[in-house]
Formats: sequence, C-alpha cells, structure tokens
Amino acid sequence: MIGELEERQAAVRSRVAGLEQEIAALTVRLEDERNRLERLTVTRETLDELAAEGVAVDAVAPLSMEVELVGGGRVVGVQTVTVWREGTTSADLPPVYRDIVDVIDDAPEPVQAKQIVPRIGLPAQTSKIEGNRSNLKRLVERGWLDEQTPGLFTASSRRTVPGSAR
Repeated sequence: MIGELEERQAAVRSRVAGLEQEIAALTVRLEDERNRLERLTVTRETLDELAAEGVAVDAVAPLSMEVELVGGGRVVGVQTVTVWREGTTSADLPPVYRDIVDVIDDAPEPVQAKQIVPRIGLPAQTSKIEGNRSNLKRLVERGWLDEQTPGLFTASSRRTVPGSAR
C-alpha cells in the first residue's frame, strides 16, 4: 500500500511541476502581450493627438522604407495625404492617391471602387477593392473627391479638372 501511495504522490508531484512550468511560460507570454498592448495604446494615443492637430497620418510603412512627404522633406514610415486647397494638383499626392484622382478626373461619370482597381493596375480582388474604397473615402475627407451617392465617387466640385466642364 505504501508503494502505491508513493507512486501516486510521485505522479501528482510530476503533474504539479509540469503545471508550474506551464504557468511560468504563460506568465512570460502574458507579460509580453501586456507590453505589446501598452505600445499599441501609446501609438494609438499619439496618432489621435496628431490627428487632432490636423496632421494627416494615413499609412505606416515598414520602418526601413523612406517615403517622400508631399511638399518636400523626408520622413521614415509615414505616408500623408494633404488636404486639398486652391493651387494643389494630383501631383501633390502620393502615387497611389494620385492615380486614383487621375482616374476619377478622366471618368465621364461617377465611379465605383471596383471600377478603379483595374485602372490603377491592381487585381480585381475583394481586398484590393476594399483598400481602394478606404483610399477613396480618405480623399473625400481631404476634399479631393466627392461622394454624393454612397459608393459613387467624382472629382470634388471645389476642384477644377483640366479639360472638363466640372
């Protein structure tokens, strides 16, 4: 009987040691995730502050990538879309946004996101269409485009499009 109890005690002791190791590993993972959450929270707060100050921060590129700022200068890892104002042209936009505005400027009627994707050289995949729709909405917010009917985009009525009656 004593032998049986010792075997059971050894088995339980082994399970306890295994559980303690799992707890230690989970504690390390938990601390890593807490640190990641803290970094993301600070990043979000910083982006909110920048947005409140009127700084347009739209896409974060890998840190090794340099992106040219509209209006000169250089910054690492940020792509900006300027707010339209008198005297600005699509040439003042980052390339992907410039392509979108140019396609819409050339269109004789309102255009949907799914119509623009192949015209700017992207495959007509749902992910590309939705990403493009997000870019279109951003261009509406910044005054480059109008969306008078949901999902249909035109050049902004404030802008004069060369060669157009708009």
